[in-house]
Amino acid sequence: MQNWVFNASPLILLGKIGRLDIIGELNSKFSIPSAVADEINAGPGHDPARLWLSKPSNRQHVLEPLEAPPHLLAWDLGAGETAVLAHSIAVNGQRAVLDDRAARNCAEVYGISIIGTVGLLIRAKQASLLPLLRPELIRLVESGSLLGGAVVDEALKLAGEKE
Repeated sequence: MQNWVFNASPLILLGKIGRLDIIGELNSKFSIPSAVADEINAGPGHDPARLWLSKPSNRQHVLEPLEAPPHLLAWDLGAGETAVLAHSIAVNGQRAVLDDRAARNCAEVYGISIIGTVGLLIRAKQASLLPLLRPELIRLVESGSLLGGAVVDEALKLAGEKE
């Protein structure tokens, strides 16, 4: 199984809907760049992602800083997105877990495999970790995620909940 390198937004969103538990259940091989951990730790003390990250079992997944190559810095992405992609480039075969459109575009240019929050939830449904995907997508939208109707419809189709 390939290692997943997480950006902040999927962790924060999964935290908001109470589904951080699916990460380890889907893949025990995951990592979090220190820049991403810093971003999460700068949030409110009661943030579920921050509380989850504070557990020793999850802190062990935090990666040391890595200098990003100049061609990646030229994309002018956020520190977390840049760190995720730098680690994914440095160790071939890692999958970037991020939602940011610009970062996803950059990942595609460099041939980095990507998955986002909705993709993780679809996998959780397919692995029988979630009884239904629809309620999780509704909770994502209610928690501030900017999911469009087309994305929701496609996700429901992939999860077998819509024709």
